[in-house]
Amino acid sequence: MRRRAAIAVAVHDVEPATFERCALIRDWLDDHGIERVTLLVIPAPDLHPFHDRRPDMVEWLSECTSRGDAIAQHGFQHRRPANGPRRANPAAEFVGLDPDETRRAVEAGRRVLRLAGVRPRGFVAPAYAYTDALRETIAASFDWWASLVRVYGTSGPTLAPALTLGTSTAVKRLTSPWLVRAGALGAGNLLRLDLHPADLDHPRHIGAVEGVLKRARRHVRQAVTYDDLA
Repeated sequence: MRRRAAIAVAVHDVEPATFERCALIRDWLDDHGIERVTLLVIPAPDLHPFHDRRPDMVEWLSECTSRGDAIAQHGFQHRRPANGPRRANPAAEFVGLDPDETRRAVEAGRRVLRLAGVRPRGFVAPAYAYTDALRETIAASFDWWASLVRVYGTSGPTLAPALTLGTSTAVKRLTSPWLVRAGALGAGNLLRLDLHPADLDHPRHIGAVEGVLKRARRHVRQAVTYDDLA
């Protein structure tokens, strides 16, 4: 049986400093018919539990999940460790950590989320930077985890490259909207779209995303979460 065409949108970097923007993105997606998304929550940016700084964010997350959204743990503090390789992405917090440090960071993030009443089924590493120790840790703790090209769940991996917009360099800002549009045209039954708070600063990014969302609506792609894919 042919699987129904679907779109899985993930909103990255949900934390106190980006809360208003993430809420705006969520409303924007709803306006375009995306009724369910996956919210990637950073448990403790700057080592401060997110719910201590923004109690209203807890209420918002609860409202989102009651409407069908999924929440995933997005690392622990979303920052490269001091002993990490300098050439690594600044958000690649697990690169350079040993197995014990990796396990402690993941477990600390889960504790923070539980204290806020959030029990995520999945995990997405910041910058999609995975190590062997991280894969081993999350395989024992979560129902699913996502790389840049696959979502790994209990039923096996699902091949679906994530379309993402770049803002860190002028080249990425120039080319990524075109690449997202082209990737959406070539997507199979499952279209993955990654959004970040910084995307709102760039009109061409917004235009590209709106084009993808309108086309997904015309082709009756069903909005799903990563929990559904697992």
